[in-house]
Amino acid sequence: MKLNSIDLFSGIGGLSLGLKDAGFNVLASIEIDEYAVKGYRLNHPNTIVYDQDIREFDTKEINKLLKNEPLHLLAGCPPCQGFSSIRRLNKKRSVKDDRNNLVLEFLRFVEELKPLTVMMENVPGLKNYYLFKKVFRELKKLGYNPKYNIINVRNYGVPQNRKRLVLVGSILGNLNIAEGQDIKVTVKDIIGKLPSPENSNDPAHKIIPKHTIKIQEMIRSIPKNGGSRKDVPEYTLECHKKPNIGFNDVYGRLRWDDYSTTITGGCLNPSKGRFLHPEEDRCISAREAALLQSFPIDYKLPVDIPKTKLALLIGNALPPKFSYAQASNIKKHILEKIG
Repeated sequence: MKLNSIDLFSGIGGLSLGLKDAGFNVLASIEIDEYAVKGYRLNHPNTIVYDQDIREFDTKEINKLLKNEPLHLLAGCPPCQGFSSIRRLNKKRSVKDDRNNLVLEFLRFVEELKPLTVMMENVPGLKNYYLFKKVFRELKKLGYNPKYNIINVRNYGVPQNRKRLVLVGSILGNLNIAEGQDIKVTVKDIIGKLPSPENSNDPAHKIIPKHTIKIQEMIRSIPKNGGSRKDVPEYTLECHKKPNIGFNDVYGRLRWDDYSTTITGGCLNPSKGRFLHPEEDRCISAREAALLQSFPIDYKLPVDIPKTKLALLIGNALPPKFSYAQASNIKKHILEKIG
């Protein structure tokens, strides 16, 4: 049985990959960022990509693709950067950002396309946003019996500490969020056997930042396997010595036998967090960052775009293994209800 799905705010395609691995037919995706669209098309050539502002998109285009077949799953990750923990650092309230209102577009697509099931993923801080609460109430009125929870992707086979808000709903009956498993996947499990970038034929593995001599000397002095700049006081700035300012992991090394810290849009810049290789005196590469997001090693990355843009694409992606777990659970629910 063919299960049709749509991916809203598709980014580089982490959600779509998980949907496809779970057996969904991803008919279309919508994404406005040109670099994300480029990366998406490299890996999902059979999915129609609408590279436009979702606020200007007419859902009749989706109905044409469906050809009177049901839309089994509408899934998406509306950008809500104003609610991320990094953007809110040392602030009690969210950061004003026009993209925070895009959750309403997700609701519009539900109202107009009437999918059998829905799934939304986002940053945990969204749960307190009045528009998210509105979306939740409206989904309830529409008969989706929505549920949401804050969960950690590390419990779904992803080698990374990353808390996310997940919402699911179904007009077919009760649908719960997929439970995680007690299986730990570590940094070493995922990147431990990769060659050094200079010995690799993978262009994405060769993408690492270059540093000044002083910064490179500091990196060499940081203890292997979990050390950070705190361990080399002579390199610690006075402003970073103050408590509770959020810079504890700056120039920190990952630990082989633990999860990675959250892979963010700054993952190719060790001044943005704990993104140094556990042993080698360098930042993790673009390939390693993608692997820690649970992308397969053969996933194509657009290596000819600015490095900062590539880091954003990787850091903003939904980990495919996490997407797969949720999509598989939704698929099982659908098949139990409609056969």
